[in-house]
Amino acid sequence: MQIYEELVARGLIAQVTDEERIRDLINNGKAVFYIGFDPTADSLHVGHFMALCLMKRLQMAGNKPVALIGGGTAMIGDPSGRSDMRQMMTVETIQHNCDCFKKQMSKFIDFSDDKAIMVNNADWLLDLNYIEVLREVGACFSVNRMLSAECYKQRMEKGLSFLEFNYMIMQSYDFYVLYQKYGCNLQFGGDDQWSNMLGGTELIRRKLGEDAAAMTITLLLNSEGKKMGKTQSGAVWLDPNKTSPFDFYQYWRNVDDADVLKCIRMLTFLPLEEIEKMDSWQGSELNKAKEILAYELTKLVHGEEEAEKAQEGARALFSGAGNTDNMPTTVLSDADFTDGAIGVIDMMLKAEIIKSRGEGRRLIEQGGVSVDDEKAKTAFDTVNKDAFSKGHVIVKKGKKIFVKFVIE
Repeated sequence: MQIYEELVARGLIAQVTDEERIRDLINNGKAVFYIGFDPTADSLHVGHFMALCLMKRLQMAGNKPVALIGGGTAMIGDPSGRSDMRQMMTVETIQHNCDCFKKQMSKFIDFSDDKAIMVNNADWLLDLNYIEVLREVGACFSVNRMLSAECYKQRMEKGLSFLEFNYMIMQSYDFYVLYQKYGCNLQFGGDDQWSNMLGGTELIRRKLGEDAAAMTITLLLNSEGKKMGKTQSGAVWLDPNKTSPFDFYQYWRNVDDADVLKCIRMLTFLPLEEIEKMDSWQGSELNKAKEILAYELTKLVHGEEEAEKAQEGARALFSGAGNTDNMPTTVLSDADFTDGAIGVIDMMLKAEIIKSRGEGRRLIEQGGVSVDDEKAKTAFDTVNKDAFSKGHVIVKKGKKIFVKFVIE
């Protein structure tokens, strides 16, 4: 099976503009393709996973990735998939985030020997002359067509700023520059970027002619990737200082039964033949599939050693086996105890798994907190010092968050 057919089989492709040409480019290693990353934080998160894994797959097949960091477009904000306007960031913050992205991407993409490149659209967007943009680029866009794009429709009710309205033009100009400067002939993105990507193809056609436009092909990723980075508590980060390898493993270990095989197919590099054997798995076998998913993705991001540790820690919780040394640990001191006891809510605050006493009280009242597998009953529950005689106490918040407490 060639790489394009594998992408289809894994459920990664939702829509293309010219399937015959894109198959030829990708299968023959002739694609110079770009995916854009918006540097709104100092870490990538699991919502970026599909894009990163796709870039790795295509590079392994001989194609050349261009990782485009939106340092320029981040100055005005992207309205796609949003109902509110993003906060403005300083130039220094944007540059810091871009530097962090490159370090994390290097775990997925080989940037050596010109096998891949990373570019920042600030390098060309920040130097543009306003009159030049209006004359040379703006004239190629129909306002009526822009307003019909779904990404702008979503913002019209609350108000679409002129800054955000220019985002499509800026993203289209990115493809125009990448095509001319780097021979970039293919762009990838999620469904919320469809109109913006088509704008880039149209700009090349208008500026460089039909022959050039014939070489610009847009592929739309399946939108499932956007959903993967969101949890009830926010994003799950790839930076181990923001999401520990254990918590990262736990996130994937706790995916819904209905999603586990889909995630394995889309995100891991396991052979399709091996994954197809899992399609018939039911019940407890799905827990095995979740372990496989969590281990493979933790290994991909944090390395084999951290994946082993995370799996050991998780098994200590889920099956009563394994090494609890690898669980996230919070150290308590004598000063944390009053009359030989510490409140359960105080423990959760100390571990920073709740933000306030009110949150802790609500969780306990809803039955969402356990201490050594015993449900906490009231907001006034405490843990005595002698409970640590076995070495530790484990507090569980909800189904996914565990913390081991020890006394120093």
